[in-house]
Amino acid sequence: MTLWRLSAFLVTLAAFGWMVQSSGANSGTLGSGCIAHHPNYIEDTFEVQYAAGCSGHDEPELDPVSSASGSAQDLTWRFVLPSDGSFNVSTTGPTFWFGGTVNDPKSLFGQSFLEVQFYPDALVRNCTPNGGFVVSYAPNTYTVCSPVWSIHTTGQKPVFHEPAAFNAMLTTGSKHDPLVMHAGDTIDLHFHVVSQNQGWHIDVTDETTGGSGTIVLNSADGPLLPAFDKQEIGNALGWGLVNDTPNSFVWEIGHTSPFTSPASQFCIPGQPICQSFNEPAWAGTSPIQIKSVTFGDGSHPTQWATVSDTGGKAEILGNSFVGPTDCASYGGPFCTYPFYTQGSSGVHYGTDFPNQISDLGGVDQFAQTLECGGPFGANSTYCDTPVPIVLP
Repeated sequence: MTLWRLSAFLVTLAAFGWMVQSSGANSGTLGSGCIAHHPNYIEDTFEVQYAAGCSGHDEPELDPVSSASGSAQDLTWRFVLPSDGSFNVSTTGPTFWFGGTVNDPKSLFGQSFLEVQFYPDALVRNCTPNGGFVVSYAPNTYTVCSPVWSIHTTGQKPVFHEPAAFNAMLTTGSKHDPLVMHAGDTIDLHFHVVSQNQGWHIDVTDETTGGSGTIVLNSADGPLLPAFDKQEIGNALGWGLVNDTPNSFVWEIGHTSPFTSPASQFCIPGQPICQSFNEPAWAGTSPIQIKSVTFGDGSHPTQWATVSDTGGKAEILGNSFVGPTDCASYGGPFCTYPFYTQGSSGVHYGTDFPNQISDLGGVDQFAQTLECGGPFGANSTYCDTPVPIVLP
């Protein structure tokens, strides 16, 4: 993306905005946001505009890999929710999510993308039709919305827009009561198909409290079901910017928290408001612990991989679609890029934590140049990088 187009993009975000009714991390803080999936962008060929109020940016992801039949349709993530410390978890980014590509005949290439978005330090009040969320501040609390992002033409190519095909709150069964989870809770997140007449089922169970809830992807246009059978690299979302697996874990970075000032703002490396790129902010939390992924046949990943849609270190150095940054070099305050590590308690994200076994190559685990292909041709996506994770 050229610098002037990036500037126009930022102006558009500011114009649409994320509205926060009050600032400061206290029980009276009410915020809203809309984190859309990041599409590819090819000037004069494929230009996507986010829906009003929505934005997308940085999606560094972790991919379990398997060639087992049905592995992309039936899988269970087991993880422990991170905890606030000297920094709040929400400070480093407004959401992390577990996502997957689904069939959608109304969307480009017949595909949309589901994100089961966990909001740290947040009690969800509403999941809006445009894919957004409205939350109030609640430290060490997690609640969920599940937007499904689609790509539609606006009537004249190459301009497309990205509306939500679906969005729902994860509830306890009561329509308006969110399933509330807390830092340190162990969570099982199960994606599975019940029938072709029903959308993909997402079952969430809090093993610590016994609470549970289910989301079924039945959109206004019909059921949304997984697009691929196998969890293999290359079975990637057609309009995405990475050559990855169908299902992934992502920590959404490059935005300020809904509970700080400025609130819910798109930000880039080098900006003092952008804690996503500040190593002490990650070190000041207790990290997420991804314990395992289990597929429907009882098997586990045969490999793991990571990828960033901005090139990781390349973004810090100004060599990505984001354009120039205020970082003269890599390292130092607000000029580092968070990465995946393996600890004795599972896979972490952010930085080097005390129980670390391997840094998995550190920031260099993310490919820095576009060297993989896809529907938009050669060298149009970032390649997945295998990393030596060993989990059950």
